[in-house]
Amino acid sequence: MVTNLTQPGVSPAPGITKLFPKNNPREIFGWEMYDWANSAFYTTVVSTLYGPYLTELIQQVVGQNGVVLRVGPAVLVTAKSFFPICVSFSVLLQILILPTLGAIADYSNLKKKLMALFCYVAVAANCLMFFVTGSRYLIGGLLFIIATVAFSASNAFYNGFLGEIVTEDQRDRVSSRGFAYGYLGGGLLLGLNFLLLREAPRLGLSSHLAVRLSILSAGLWWGAFALITFATLRTRASAQSLPVGEGYLRIGFAGIIRTFTELAQLPNTLRYVIAYLCYNNGIQTVISMASVFLAQELFIARGMATDQSFLLGVFLLVQFVAIAGALFFERLARVISTKTAILISLLLWNIVVIYGYGFLHTRSEAWGMGVLIALVLGGSQALSRSLFSLMIPKGREASFFSIYELSDRGVSWLGPLAFGAIAAATNSYRQALLSLIVFFVMGTIILYLTDTDRAIHEAGNLLPREAAPKT
Repeated sequence: MVTNLTQPGVSPAPGITKLFPKNNPREIFGWEMYDWANSAFYTTVVSTLYGPYLTELIQQVVGQNGVVLRVGPAVLVTAKSFFPICVSFSVLLQILILPTLGAIADYSNLKKKLMALFCYVAVAANCLMFFVTGSRYLIGGLLFIIATVAFSASNAFYNGFLGEIVTEDQRDRVSSRGFAYGYLGGGLLLGLNFLLLREAPRLGLSSHLAVRLSILSAGLWWGAFALITFATLRTRASAQSLPVGEGYLRIGFAGIIRTFTELAQLPNTLRYVIAYLCYNNGIQTVISMASVFLAQELFIARGMATDQSFLLGVFLLVQFVAIAGALFFERLARVISTKTAILISLLLWNIVVIYGYGFLHTRSEAWGMGVLIALVLGGSQALSRSLFSLMIPKGREASFFSIYELSDRGVSWLGPLAFGAIAAATNSYRQALLSLIVFFVMGTIILYLTDTDRAIHEAGNLLPREAAPKT
């Protein structure tokens, strides 16, 4: 077991937990409300509207799979690969930024302030997407990258609070409820945007203007409801003091090496991270590319304009069914263990990919795939987050969750890059979708071989059953 991962000369801060006890209902509610707030961006912008909108904008300028960027004879970016490449580029920036920010947060009491800063940078970029029209698709790609990078940075700090505000036996429940809040909040706004798109002609709005207004609404929703989180989360002292003579920026860069060194000392946690990187690449690529896939395969490839209200309807279904999925898998985890519940969800994700590749040809079949995605989405995401929170040393939450966030929420690198490259090479989104099964199979195998109970003990934490009050 790793009992002391602090550096020489770094002393723990005073016992702040006496002032701010865990399992405070008000603070837990405020934490969960951030999922409610930021899920608006993810559901309306990332998962549903922005990819198809930006892709169609490009196609109107350069053609269905025309060249956006070439170097000499080599075509680097096409209309179909532009959006997934933007997703991939955002994660490259996160690799450089997030571990440094995580280390700074662990050595200071700035976690809440940094979370708020990046939250509102992302909100601003989201709102500016309203002005992406005509040939401004390059600016549109840049705004998407800024928004997703800032979103992930804010989320890394947000996830890092989970271990600080609840005990080990409450992690699955609070994490799952947070995701349920997110699906509900994101779903409600998506429903309102669905009505706006459907009623746009009667209101005298063009379909593109209705889409842009929907994208703007996500930023405003996120920024407004996040205020509840920042009013209720408490600022805690850092578990470690800044070494004498060190600055935050320098310790932040040094923290990158330290975090990966600590991760290497926790072999089962490392194995879990690798498994998560694999299967979450698949999950997040399916989520971020699903709207583009449906728009291109069901409409554009058949010479029809994309029915945006249909896309919103499918994702609206996913949002509300996913609430039940998240709560069901949390209860399932109580009976069969969190690890086993995640493995079952990954088996169902493999079925999603196969179904989308070989059997999805009509709108009704798209509804069927939406239901299947919804059932496993919440469980796989919420349980993965809560399980990881048990596998990391106390006082190192922000640093370790910065690594976790690198593959979370649709910003995985290899998945979108593989999807975009195969779509560009084959001119087929079905082939691109099928390629994702590799990520699910690899992740499932590695997770199956990971001793998660031992990982929790190696990090110096209790198993949920050990932390639960004795009756």
